[in-house]
Amino acid sequence: MVAYQEFVSLSQSLDSEERGSAAHLSALAYLNHVGPADEHAALYAALIGFLDDPSVKVRAALAYGLLHSTEAPRPIMLALLHDSAVIARAVLQYSPVLIDADLIGLVRTLDLSMLLSISQRSTISPRLAAALVARQDSQLTLRLVKRREIALGDTLLTELAVAFGEDAEMRGALLGRKDLPAAARLLLVQKVTEALRQARIVKGALPADRLGRVLRDSSDTALSAIGEREAVKACPIYVSDLIVTDRVNTRILLHAVVTGHVMFFADCLAELAQTPRGKVFALLESGSRPALNALFARCGLGAGVRNLLARLVLHARATDLADDAGARHYVVTALTEELIGEHDGVIPPELEEAFAYLSEQNILLARKAARGVMASFAQDASAPMALPGLMEETRLALPAA
Repeated sequence: MVAYQEFVSLSQSLDSEERGSAAHLSALAYLNHVGPADEHAALYAALIGFLDDPSVKVRAALAYGLLHSTEAPRPIMLALLHDSAVIARAVLQYSPVLIDADLIGLVRTLDLSMLLSISQRSTISPRLAAALVARQDSQLTLRLVKRREIALGDTLLTELAVAFGEDAEMRGALLGRKDLPAAARLLLVQKVTEALRQARIVKGALPADRLGRVLRDSSDTALSAIGEREAVKACPIYVSDLIVTDRVNTRILLHAVVTGHVMFFADCLAELAQTPRGKVFALLESGSRPALNALFARCGLGAGVRNLLARLVLHARATDLADDAGARHYVVTALTEELIGEHDGVIPPELEEAFAYLSEQNILLARKAARGVMASFAQDASAPMALPGLMEETRLALPAA
């Protein structure tokens, strides 16, 4: 314990270090006080007095004592908030006493170093985050986006995706957030696709036509994968937006089933046919072929496409298309051969897009299935493969010199 006379001596000392010790002791005593109310009031008055000390060290010691406490007096913390920069930054970053109303008004006028201090607070509300982003500083915005525990809100995240879609670092930070809205995620995936298409190292590695096929297949997979996640959350807005913007076509429907994104496929059908999701799921799971054709007809699909999708659904019921590349290759091969056989090799215009898609997938899935087979064989083989040895070259016998 520090005696009262000793405290008075410290607080009136000419040495700023001693006055700083007194200020810090006063802060701790105020926060931990359990005695009479008049003693608490006296301690509060002492804290007020240290605000006028000419030494930054003393005021900093006072701030340090109160900085992390929810019981710190608001008037004192607000006064310290307008003190020297080193004190103000600490108060902005750590004091839990400050609320949004205290900070949002300051955000419009503070410099970048102060704003960065606010961005490092342990908790930031969506409203405060929006105010910080409104300052339009890319460094500050990136710091906030990288803090995935901060809820930025769907509207703000979508605006950031539109505004910073060309910035690779910001794209990565946004795509790393689980709360990124589906439409914004799809937009950023499209930006990534275009960036890859224009990258010299990518363009130099693949011929243009093959690069286009690879990127289109990856984009379709991303679109359906995002849709699958939204379908799990029972959020139909994503699919509705795709249909309104004519993004759902025969290729997308086929790709959704082939990649095992059946819930997204069902959501597309439910939205196109204006039929309850439960009924669509029941038809896909156990409906007869005529019932499936009726569902596809209600979606506005042509006879050839309806027949192809019905076959695909029947194949998908018996195979694991989500994880088994070999099964996917088998299904795509079967559909391709059935189309060729049914139309005697002359594919009708209605099915040209679907046939082109199946042909592309046949090549990609054949490669994936082959890699899986070789890897499995290598793990299961009990002995090394017997490979033919190299033929020994006949050596010439040179005469002795």
